[in-house]
Amino acid sequence: MSARVLLAWSSGKDSAWALHVLRRDPRVEVVGLLTTVNTTHGRVAMHGTRAALVEAQARAAGLPLHVVPLPWPCPNETYERAMGEALAAARERGVTHVAFGDLFLEDVRAYRVRQLAPTGIEPLFPLWGEDTARLARDMVASGLEAVLTCVDPRRVPAALAGRRYDTALLEALPAGADPCGENGEFHTCVLAGPMLRGRVAARPGPVVEREGFVFADLVPPGAGSPSEPPAC
Repeated sequence: MSARVLLAWSSGKDSAWALHVLRRDPRVEVVGLLTTVNTTHGRVAMHGTRAALVEAQARAAGLPLHVVPLPWPCPNETYERAMGEALAAARERGVTHVAFGDLFLEDVRAYRVRQLAPTGIEPLFPLWGEDTARLARDMVASGLEAVLTCVDPRRVPAALAGRRYDTALLEALPAGADPCGENGEFHTCVLAGPMLRGRVAARPGPVVEREGFVFADLVPPGAGSPSEPPAC
């Protein structure tokens, strides 16, 4: 029997690449995407991606999207309670595993394992331990199209916000920056790639600085610019 996998979906390149990898594994059936949305601003935390774009990504992936609504601000106990309820519902639907796009942060992996332990659902880390320089090149070479939607200006230049994730971007990263942004240097939103059936349409929006991060908005067709800047 194949593993029935719910994929933690941030809207970014790593979760998208995890979907690509999982779909090539005959032992796995990806049955949906799981994301959290800040209900105050209607966006995915840190990535700043609008909920409408995440919905468009799910349609392009051909998978149901399961949204966990979160308040803003969101204490950790509130987050854990909401995720616990979502995981219990997933278990009722027959989900056996939740997959994550984490690459090498041991503390993050340990936290996810602890959170899943009481649920009866097993964790999967299909990208774990990959060489991130090689992984970044493979993503770009595959035709994956992503935009840097959040940048930590303490780690990489603020001017990279809004840039495409491509070879030129990788060459522009300062020494010591992880090419996949695993240390929090940047976050992305995927618009196209081998894991999607078509391109997700979006146009560049405003670039703003908020709470120490620089956010580059992506605006879906028919939507106006927000009255509030992207929120982490």
